[in-house]
Amino acid sequence: MRFRIRPVEASFYDLFTEMANHLVIGSGIVARVLDPEADKAALAAQMSDAEHAADDTTHAIIKLVNSTFITPFDREDIYALASSLDDVMDYMEEVVDCTALYGVTEFPEDFAAQVQVLQRASNITAEAMPRLRTMKDLDEFWIEINRLENEGDRNHRRLLADLFDGNYKAMQVLKLKDIVEAVEAAIDALESVANTVEQIAVKES
Repeated sequence: MRFRIRPVEASFYDLFTEMANHLVIGSGIVARVLDPEADKAALAAQMSDAEHAADDTTHAIIKLVNSTFITPFDREDIYALASSLDDVMDYMEEVVDCTALYGVTEFPEDFAAQVQVLQRASNITAEAMPRLRTMKDLDEFWIEINRLENEGDRNHRRLLADLFDGNYKAMQVLKLKDIVEAVEAAIDALESVANTVEQIAVKES
């Protein structure tokens, strides 16, 4: 049996869970941009509010790190996990904001599948964060995130091929490419979250 030799600041776990729940909200807003009838400006405003809420949680984590003498795991890992979670939210905000700014109402066929990958990875991440308390049953999390990231890579390649095969005007390609790249970056950032969680679990085992 493994014994902890340092006190556990439970607030860290609550804040990481809170941060991951922001990602679920954010990915849901991203999914709503697929609706051609959706008010993109309103979605961008909702996403901005969600991103600000996530920023507040990130700042709370950093403040707690700086005010806690003994942390539940290494400080650099706490910083890395908070930063990666924040990056996901930033990229999702970029997706929604660009959609509104560019006036995009139609997307390539495979874009919906890519958004589904983002939503699935966000939900799995939110489900995994509470398990940081015990460090149990986390291997399935990073394995599935890695699988989803690979699926996202395949979708991304198909999306780029579609954009550059002559079906779109040059200006449409530029607009859609920014949005497609931001979704890919968000999925990659979720893999960074999973990699950090794996590193923490290995150190704590």
